[in-house]
Amino acid sequence: MRLGGRLQAAIEILGDMDKRECPAAESLKDWGQSHRFAGSSDRAAIGNIVYDALRRRASISWRMESEAVADIAYGALLGDGGLTLEELAAMLAGDRFAPPPLAPSLVAAWQSRKLADAPDVIQADLPQWCVSQFEQLLGTGWAAEGQALGRRPPLDLRANTLRSTPEEVVKAMAGTQAEAVSWFPQAVRIAPVAGLGRHPKVQMEAAFQNGWFEVQDLGSQIVARLCGARAGMQVLDYCAGAGGKTLALAADMENRGQIHACDAANTRLAPIFERLRRAGVHNAQVHTEKTELAALNGRMDLVVVDAPCTGSGTWRRHPDTKWRLTGSQLQHRVAEQQNVLAAAAPFVKTGGRLVYITCSLFYDEDDGQIAHFLARQSGFRLCDMAAIWQAAITQAAAPAPRFTLSGLVLSPHISESDGFYIAVMEKTA
Repeated sequence: MRLGGRLQAAIEILGDMDKRECPAAESLKDWGQSHRFAGSSDRAAIGNIVYDALRRRASISWRMESEAVADIAYGALLGDGGLTLEELAAMLAGDRFAPPPLAPSLVAAWQSRKLADAPDVIQADLPQWCVSQFEQLLGTGWAAEGQALGRRPPLDLRANTLRSTPEEVVKAMAGTQAEAVSWFPQAVRIAPVAGLGRHPKVQMEAAFQNGWFEVQDLGSQIVARLCGARAGMQVLDYCAGAGGKTLALAADMENRGQIHACDAANTRLAPIFERLRRAGVHNAQVHTEKTELAALNGRMDLVVVDAPCTGSGTWRRHPDTKWRLTGSQLQHRVAEQQNVLAAAAPFVKTGGRLVYITCSLFYDEDDGQIAHFLARQSGFRLCDMAAIWQAAITQAAAPAPRFTLSGLVLSPHISESDGFYIAVMEKTA
């Protein structure tokens, strides 16, 4: 397919998403199934246009003075797609599958309107109702955080130290331009794609099949390290999901001690069994029924709650969710988190730690949630997150995280990672 056909496909997919109110991945999959002539490079390019348009929807619309999906798709090519108006016109010329060209008024608007002149909420590409949540947690830097969430993400790998070293992973992945992250040795990064390119299919590599690494965002790797899991501990991963943090904790524990992994939904747990086998993890026990956890009450050195959340910290990877999320959905998640924290707390032994994690940058899900918990749980106290950071992240080149009233925040702007929040509490009685 030439660029014109790819652009037209992206416009159709964006329109389908709006019409059906469905996720981007679903609409992209449906389009691919009904257009089997499109190759993998075509689908990757179309996906880039769609996701770029969604990440920058508000700012592109402002610059174009148009909310039409066709105009926003054009804007995606002129932004992260890396094309000038002249280059784009030349590439679409004579392409019978291309959409109609931009109207002169839209071209004039794009050329004359500078994003620096837009309101902060537009520069940040945030829904208006989300601003107060970002501002409460992030302070005056909230707009910069929003802008960073609108950029393309890298592909991060975690070297599995149970089977390999970061150096071995980098060597094995040499053809992918993978590089070690200097200040977090287990992390290996493949830079964001440029133009209409695509990331390599790293899961097809022999190193992945042999358990040398897992695909895991840098922020997720860091918060797993900040949990402080050590060899010999008894650990409960209360919201284990597909097991990404379980695997990281097991590596930190050097396969010694015991990790109990569970989740409220067995469907989310399904991938964990194969992942544990491939990674060579021998100290994890998966519980598919919450009733199996009764014997663990009051015995855990460490309970990790990677709570269900809005995922606002992952908007650069899932930008469609940014525009579908509502305030009522946020409050539903907040209520879920309250219930999960209350249910997990009794498993911590006296002197043990309860770790609360979200991939959200919303105050209500982060500091607000911890304040709610501590107001109702007199037997817990906050730990010093600055001290935990200094003990876990020893490289001098490491960026300073944003410390909040109760925890710390990682984000694309601060740490070049997805957005994560973590707070650590010790059980005192």
